[in-house]
Amino acid sequence: MLFNSIDFAVFLPIVFLLYWFVANKNLKLQNFLIVVASYVFYGWWDWRFLSLILFSTLVDYTIGRKLLNEENQTKRKILLWTSLVVNLGFLGFFKYYNFFLANFVEAFSFFGHPINPQGLNIILPVGISFYTFQTLSYTIDVYRKKLEPTKDFIAFTAFVSFFPQLVAGPIERATNLLPQFYKKRKFEYDKAVDGLRQILWGLFKKIVIADNAAQLANEIFNNSADYSGSTLVLGALFFTFQIYGDFSGYSDIAIGTSRLFGFNLMQNFNFPYFSRDIAEFWRRWHISLSTWFRDYLYIPLGGSRGGTWMKVRNTFIIFVISGFWHGANWTFIAWGVLNALYFMPLLLLGKNRINTDTVAEGKYLPSIREFFQMGITFGLTVLGWVFFRADDIGHALSYLSTIFSKSLISIPHFPQMRLALTTIILIGFFIIVEWIGRNKQFAIQDLSTIKNSYLRYGFYLCIIIIIISLGNFNENSFIYFQF
Repeated sequence: MLFNSIDFAVFLPIVFLLYWFVANKNLKLQNFLIVVASYVFYGWWDWRFLSLILFSTLVDYTIGRKLLNEENQTKRKILLWTSLVVNLGFLGFFKYYNFFLANFVEAFSFFGHPINPQGLNIILPVGISFYTFQTLSYTIDVYRKKLEPTKDFIAFTAFVSFFPQLVAGPIERATNLLPQFYKKRKFEYDKAVDGLRQILWGLFKKIVIADNAAQLANEIFNNSADYSGSTLVLGALFFTFQIYGDFSGYSDIAIGTSRLFGFNLMQNFNFPYFSRDIAEFWRRWHISLSTWFRDYLYIPLGGSRGGTWMKVRNTFIIFVISGFWHGANWTFIAWGVLNALYFMPLLLLGKNRINTDTVAEGKYLPSIREFFQMGITFGLTVLGWVFFRADDIGHALSYLSTIFSKSLISIPHFPQMRLALTTIILIGFFIIVEWIGRNKQFAIQDLSTIKNSYLRYGFYLCIIIIIISLGNFNENSFIYFQF
């Protein structure tokens, strides 16, 4: 079920009313309702894959219970590895089987030994990368004795399948989200209104910015051989705002929806395109994934505690695995390697944590230095997104070679220029609003402090009118559903 669909527009009010007016006096019933709603939400796409979520839930719940009273370290490791093998095994099979098979065949063919193994027509379950990492966080934290294993199977099932963030995050830690299912929840009007405000901004990002930019980016990327370098730059820029509007829009809707039900999810995007260096960008982009890799992979590998070689090695491992997490294509690995290379100068010079505050805090405009830092970081990010969007490595290299050709100095031109101009104006408006609200959890959160109700509701009305009149209502899927 898509957030930007009529189905969800009907589904959400029904669940909300049942949750607060029928099940509000019984915590167990509320949690059970969340489980049922979450399974309906996910099963709307393909009910057959509900068995995967249920099996993963049963495995990690059972292992958590067994870890509670098991003091033998060898047996504890066996239990942990059982969870890792089962969860990552499912993820690897559905997401990477055909990728490894194709590369295995290609390697043998290269050395003169062609083989013809039978591939499988595998459908990738939506959101498998997200809920797999979420359940693993529970088992690992229980193993590390940072979290008490739950006895409440319904609460644990609700944690694993919580519908607002089930298929595209944020990837919540069990230490944050699971305890919220144990506590009685009261309806808070201000919290609900804040949630609706964030949902509205998320829908604007998705329907107005991302989906309009997607139409243009797809046209240019799919026909890149026909266009000039300047047009390809435009295509890369449209994809840059498509992926941000799409993914951060999903996160906003997920976080806002969770607040309607009394839950607090972590911030997943913190205005990353205003970053002054690549290190800052990665502290602000897909925060739930980057911190997951930091805590469960980077630090266990040694983090930054060792010498220079260990720091470099661990950084490359994290970026390569992060790229591979996004999909079974060499383009994602190349994207990860490129970002690691971007990161290296900052790491080696010890400047990877110099920009931890909000850019131009307390000011209307950035300094000239900050402006150029943001411009360089944004430009490097746009070039990286070319690999992320391209069909294969050859396509990415061809795309970039055209950008850095003489045709770069020309007027962009392609069939949808009118839509392009409209979208550029909308992106400009979007950037201004994001800049004004860059020190908040989401851009329009501060509107609640505006005392003039005419001005406040006038802005909401303006956003709604833009969504209705200029939004793309083709119920386009979210980009990260494929990951």
